[in-house]
Amino acid sequence: MKKIKVLISETEIKNKINKIARQINKDFKNKNLVIVSILSGSVIFCSDIIRKLKIDFEIDFIRVSSYKGTKSSGKIKFLYDTVSDVNGKDVLLIEDICDTGKTLSYIKNLFLKKKVNSIKSCVLIDKKLKKHKDIKIDYFGFTINNEFVVGYGLDYNGKYRGLPYIGVI
Repeated sequence: MKKIKVLISETEIKNKINKIARQINKDFKNKNLVIVSILSGSVIFCSDIIRKLKIDFEIDFIRVSSYKGTKSSGKIKFLYDTVSDVNGKDVLLIEDICDTGKTLSYIKNLFLKKKVNSIKSCVLIDKKLKKHKDIKIDYFGFTINNEFVVGYGLDYNGKYRGLPYIGVI
């Protein structure tokens, strides 16, 4: 195992999840919500968020890929789509990290074509990078510098996802 410096502690993550969940509960009360977890990185974050929700929702998954190792390939590969019918529903995308926002923008546009009622995004890590022109993150946990991070769902070639904190290799 490589040496990893803790950037965001387990306690900080738990506190932020509670805060985000309270806001989602408020904003989506009495809505027809479908939560869409973007696999694989967001699964831990999504699981912790949904356990704090006091509202009704459906959950589904989508899978895209754009990374090889520590670098973005610049190309988004669509691997797996939702099963739920999201037409006319409110969709909350849950993502682990937003670099430039290109992937999140791509996914949002896919859902807009499905004629959703509304679409919002919830991102654990927002990197301080220039964002894609039409990207807006509605709920986010932490803003970090442009560092490659692992833990709490984030990986390096499939490893380190299970760390209870976010760290820098």
